[in-house]
Amino acid sequence: MSYLDRPVPPKGPPWAHNSLGASVHNTLAGWWRLPLSRRTVEAAGALLDQGWITEGYASDAQSARYRDWARGMVEAYVAGLDPAEEPAGVERTVATRTDVIAVSGRIDRLDARPLPDGRTELVVVDYKTGRHVLSVDDARSSLALALYALAAGRVLRRDCRRVELHHLPTGQVFAWEHTAESLSRHLRRAEEVATECADADEQMRAPLPSEKFDEVFPPRPGPACGWCDYLRHCPEGQAAAVPRRPWDGLADL
Repeated sequence: MSYLDRPVPPKGPPWAHNSLGASVHNTLAGWWRLPLSRRTVEAAGALLDQGWITEGYASDAQSARYRDWARGMVEAYVAGLDPAEEPAGVERTVATRTDVIAVSGRIDRLDARPLPDGRTELVVVDYKTGRHVLSVDDARSSLALALYALAAGRVLRRDCRRVELHHLPTGQVFAWEHTAESLSRHLRRAEEVATECADADEQMRAPLPSEKFDEVFPPRPGPACGWCDYLRHCPEGQAAAVPRRPWDGLADL
């Protein structure tokens, strides 16, 4: 609905877990932009409080509980960082293109880490704040992280093979070391997805009669439809799933 329908249907209400994630990401980006002398644990907590996004919560009291929890999470994470290790990029936009697609994205943090031979390698760091339990396979299979690594290496002309998911609620880091071959596989996968999207777009522009929409693009409803921003516009999704409340994605405290 967000890619093909025009005009785009209005979304549902904001999600509290997205507000929490954005608050934490903004805090960590702001912390790295502080002068070195001000990169303290206390400063991270203050930035979280100042930039807290309140949308999607059931009440002010619930928002305050999760703000306090997120502040503790951010402070614990920052306590394990070396503030003097300047990243190669914070919220860094990278892009690349092939004969098929042009891709761009914004990396949460791009580290430059020393190698035994004196060179440095680039490492893609992606912050995660959700309740979903992660694994190394999430880092290995992530198309977005692979494309970030590929684009960062090409833009900065340095090796970039390692990608990391930093799960702040548990303090765990899940890493994967890509090869040139695995990055190429991810790129081919992205090209295949882009080609399918372009074909769909062409069919919609034909123009495709409205009575043919479900025939060409059949609904594929399931339990996950309850989380969809466009559920109220989709009868099939409404029949397949219970609508989720804006705060249902929050971790249990």
